[in-house]
Amino acid sequence: MKESHQRQMKLSQLRILVAVADRENFSEAALQLEMSQSAVSHAIATLEEHLGVVLFLRGRHGARLTSVGQRIAEHAREIVHRSEEITKEAELAKGLEGGQVRIASFRSVATHILPLVITQFHQRFPAIAVSLTEHDDYPRVEQALREGRADIGFTFLPASEDMETCEVLRDEFVALFPPTFQAQAEQLSWAELSTFPLIMPPVDNVMMQMVYAHAKQFDCFLKVTYEVETDATIVNLVAQGLGATVLPRLAAEPIPTGIQVYSLPVPLMRIIGVAVLSNELHTPAVFAFLDILKRQKPKPCT
Repeated sequence: MKESHQRQMKLSQLRILVAVADRENFSEAALQLEMSQSAVSHAIATLEEHLGVVLFLRGRHGARLTSVGQRIAEHAREIVHRSEEITKEAELAKGLEGGQVRIASFRSVATHILPLVITQFHQRFPAIAVSLTEHDDYPRVEQALREGRADIGFTFLPASEDMETCEVLRDEFVALFPPTFQAQAEQLSWAELSTFPLIMPPVDNVMMQMVYAHAKQFDCFLKVTYEVETDATIVNLVAQGLGATVLPRLAAEPIPTGIQVYSLPVPLMRIIGVAVLSNELHTPAVFAFLDILKRQKPKPCT
């Protein structure tokens, strides 16, 4: 067997090929790779000799890929990318042999979104402990992140400036009415909402301030008859015919059969995001959990 056939392409040669192809210049590729220009030229020449084809057209204006060089460069990019992913997986595994991820959330996300994500995370990384703390509202979630009591938090967007965030889903505020309610039209009106007795979370609830401010824009002032802490209790009281309510759909789930659900006359959404503290050194376990959350892609509530 000839010596040229015995030689194998090296990953380093493919990295150099990609760098020169991207820069269209040997000297600029050498700067990027922190190599000498002669070393870059030698690597490309050796690769061309091994493959038996010309990869670049050299000239005063730099280096341009030949037609076959373009096709080979695409394969090289894929190989370089895959090798980087292999390295990332190995480095990730080194940091995922133990430890924990601490999550702070409000109830509706903890109930409806996180169980599946945590299950998938545990299946992949069984040695990592996950702790979940529920809070009444999102300011306490962000406070837990700042005080170092949580690594990951679920909050409303836009979040505070000291947070790095990613949108998870959009959750619509809906009006829930008792089974006996008869709307005047298919679309609920502000007048119907303002005259019906409402069962609502306490007035100082940060999330509900969004609802009151939204309604006020349209000269609708909500008539609150009862203030109740727990979403599930509110929904059950509506089912008993004691009043109506306005809640995020995710917080209202599961909605009992018979309760009538309407969008607000002008729809309102809360944007739920996942947050970590900016400028914080996060463990590989935290990044792994965020990756599984993004892969899960919860569907927006509509």
